[in-house]
Amino acid sequence: MKFCKKYQEYIQGQQKQLPVVDFKKLKKILKRCRKDFESHQDHDGQSCPHQCPVCDGTFFPSLVREMSAVVGCFNKRAQKLLELHLPPGFRKYFTWLKGRLLQKDHVGLIQEGKDLVTYATINAIAVRKILKKYDKIHYSKQGQAFKSKAQSMHIEILQSPWLCELMAFHINLKETKVRSNKAPALFEGCSLAFDDDKPSLSCELLDSIKLDIDLTCSICLDTVFDPVSLTCGHIFCYMCACSAASVTIVDGLEAAEPKEKCPLCRKAGVYEGALHLEELNILLSRSCQKYWEQRLQTERIERVRQAKEHWEYQCRAFMGV
Repeated sequence: MKFCKKYQEYIQGQQKQLPVVDFKKLKKILKRCRKDFESHQDHDGQSCPHQCPVCDGTFFPSLVREMSAVVGCFNKRAQKLLELHLPPGFRKYFTWLKGRLLQKDHVGLIQEGKDLVTYATINAIAVRKILKKYDKIHYSKQGQAFKSKAQSMHIEILQSPWLCELMAFHINLKETKVRSNKAPALFEGCSLAFDDDKPSLSCELLDSIKLDIDLTCSICLDTVFDPVSLTCGHIFCYMCACSAASVTIVDGLEAAEPKEKCPLCRKAGVYEGALHLEELNILLSRSCQKYWEQRLQTERIERVRQAKEHWEYQCRAFMGV
């Protein structure tokens, strides 16, 4: 079955109307672009005209809007799902009363997660195939170049930190005592692996898509502790990220100046919307217990020192010293 038909069946089969990458519509845009291109008298036979009204004015803007809507929907729904898994006691009960939990057991959580993973993967495949088709029609590499642009715009769904959280969530559920033989698999072959004591998350998705997420902090060169994902997608220890952003733990990453850059990609303004990876934190604390205990003691000392310096500074400022 061709992907376009398979994708249309998936869209029609959704119980909830979610935003999608309209693969069929984008193919029609490219078909119209090809006709205009072939009838253009001044083209060089290798690429579409430099100012192509179809590509510049319709195809890429439509793709950007649809990718933004998809990743926004995925992030929001993944956040709601994971909030149901983590909050204890009254907060979880209150969430259920608001109607955000359809099934409270692990089977329900995993099924919801599986639907989200399928939603993310099939839209990622749609984007990959439509950009490949764009390059085939235009004899260009603009479609491949757009992938990098999409990552910088934070609309590449496979780069979403919430996907990393869902992977950790899947492994955490497998390791809990409450299990069910009827529970569907959230990921196929998803695992936390250690290579020379360096951890990484790995899983295989549809259409030979494989995700490998390195869990080594590039600042301290150790396993990420209290992990946080910057808006550019790079993961660091929270304390290391604060140091890179020139802020204290007391102030937090939200106090970082917009000019501060990611230590890896050098992109500015990536700290304010940083996301704490709570599920990943739980997974690593279970899998690296000895390391976690040692790191916890070290960080506790540093946090106390920074807090003491912060309040001493505040007191001096208040007294005008």
